[in-house]
Amino acid sequence: MNLTPQLDQYLSVRRSLGYDLRTAERVLRRFARFADQETAPHIDTALFLRWEASLPNAGKSTRSARLSMVRLFTQWLSSLDPAHEVPPRGLLPAGSGRPRPYIYSEAEIASIIAAAKTLRSTYGLRGLTCSTLFGLITVTGLRISEALALDPSDLDVENGVLHVRHGKLGKERLLPLDPTVVVQLLSYATERDRLLGRVPDAFFVTCQGTRLTDCSARYNFAHTCQRIGLRADQHCSRHGRGPRIHDLRHTFAVRTMINWYRTGKDPAREMIRLTTYLGHTSPDNTFWYLEAVPELLDLAMARAISNGEEADQ
Repeated sequence: MNLTPQLDQYLSVRRSLGYDLRTAERVLRRFARFADQETAPHIDTALFLRWEASLPNAGKSTRSARLSMVRLFTQWLSSLDPAHEVPPRGLLPAGSGRPRPYIYSEAEIASIIAAAKTLRSTYGLRGLTCSTLFGLITVTGLRISEALALDPSDLDVENGVLHVRHGKLGKERLLPLDPTVVVQLLSYATERDRLLGRVPDAFFVTCQGTRLTDCSARYNFAHTCQRIGLRADQHCSRHGRGPRIHDLRHTFAVRTMINWYRTGKDPAREMIRLTTYLGHTSPDNTFWYLEAVPELLDLAMARAISNGEEADQ
């Protein structure tokens, strides 16, 4: 096995997707040289562990990062030759990192919103507010903090635009909305104002007309997920473990990217738009989804390889 030509192709494919691979290239070329010296016919977990043992001592974060780099490379290799074995996730002690996103199915999202509508309260605003909030995050990828900070004046019905004034790090942005989303938000606002008898200061409110809090939103989401079986039932109103409200944002990003590949759009051109729409400070934060979701990585690799073959013809 000579890994160098395959590594060159892998790096070329990922760079075409916009990645900065200076660190990854150094690590992977070192791994490729070791594998070639071992004259191994294919990559497997034992080979990776022998290479890891040959390296100088390093912290958990560094070792975990090496594993992630080799895993991605081996996943790509195994798509070309199934004889390659991808080292398992968690093989080495992990440093701190982002949790793997949970991607909701369309049926799960429909069940969450339907169950949220049935949440009981004195004036019926609890179910109305929570179902609308969860739906808005699903179709816009808003952070929960951004959605809860919205005021009634932030919805521009005439132009179909949502003004996000309290984004991460204090950044503002304007989000164009699908007309159906505008209709749903306007319907919520109309019923909210009717039930309260006035226009409140916040967009998403409780039955008392006060702004819905982060704690309350997360509790209602966890409770809704327990009711439909996405989280185990808990005693004493505990949240338990399971898919999070933030995973609605992840699901929006991932499904948007998957749709690009399936409809033939140019990911390099679309990525900056998604980065802006999501309010990410850097495209690297958006590219993270390619590594975090295997289906996305497979689609991205297949597209890049196909484009490379077409260019060679």
